Amino acid sequence: MTDRPRIYVTRRHLEATEVRLAAGYDAAINEDDHIMSADELVAAADGMDALLICVTEPMDSALIERLPESVKAILTLSVGLDHIDTDAAKARGIAVLNTPDAVTAPTTEIGMLLLLGAARRAAEGAAMIRAGEWTSWSPRQMIGKEITGSALGIFGMGRIGSTVADRARAFDMTIRYHNRSRISFDDEKSASYYTSIEALLPVSPFFMICAPATAETRGFLNAERIALLPDEAVVVNIARGELVDDEALVAALRSGKIAAAGLDVFNGEPNDIHPAYLELPNVFMTPHIGSGAERSRAAMGDMLLDGLDLLLAGEPVANRVV
Repeated sequence: MTDRPRIYVTRRHLEATEVRLAAGYDAAINEDDHIMSADELVAAADGMDALLICVTEPMDSALIERLPESVKAILTLSVGLDHIDTDAAKARGIAVLNTPDAVTAPTTEIGMLLLLGAARRAAEGAAMIRAGEWTSWSPRQMIGKEITGSALGIFGMGRIGSTVADRARAFDMTIRYHNRSRISFDDEKSASYYTSIEALLPVSPFFMICAPATAETRGFLNAERIALLPDEAVVVNIARGELVDDEALVAALRSGKIAAAGLDVFNGEPNDIHPAYLELPNVFMTPHIGSGAERSRAAMGDMLLDGLDLLLAGEPVANRVV
């Protein structure tokens, strides 16, 4: 036996995180990195002080109710909490910790990558070269859309949305946004606030989704709201797939109402995403890698373990959600 904190780790992490786990904790790791079933997770949690999970482990109320009494904390390697029933955790007296600051910069980078890649038809261009179809040059070849000097509408002006706005300003983009509440004048940095998403969409030739998944935001980008966008708009989603009505987005991509989409997140990811996204040439995709940068991913692990240390010592934890 050991008096070190006991923690079960559901997925393999970066070497730096696993070295720290081995040095400071009585840690057990899902060595083969498979997606664990609820029964496996409950069994593995026996005697553990904490669970270190990812978005691949949905922690609904039924599972949380089955967790052993020993579990004091759920640490999620994410900002988003839509995979955890936080009310159920609170009812059990189980703390939930996330990683709010560590993911901001890398997720913003992916947002800009998707914005540029979709606007400038990067996926189509790469496919053309690989297929051996780039045999000449033409003034009409691979004509995309410039983001420089255009307007970017942002839905969700939290940490990530605000940082996206900062990066977009380097391209002389005009920033327009909708948020649950207006941010401060200083934080706006001359961005224009729109009181409803319906008011923002018509003035957003480029539109990026940065809002959290909630009961109010799920499925918000439906056919009716897509119709409000300017013709040939470019849509980017770095939030959660659940915010988008896939059928509506696919129809708009096929009709040309939306010129292109840049997507890092999907409904049903990773194994059940809409098949049309795999076929449409005007969809530029990445596999939910918003936080997938070495420095930031290591910082996420440190943030969670630092928080666990404070929690077990009875100290306040800045990244504690419940």
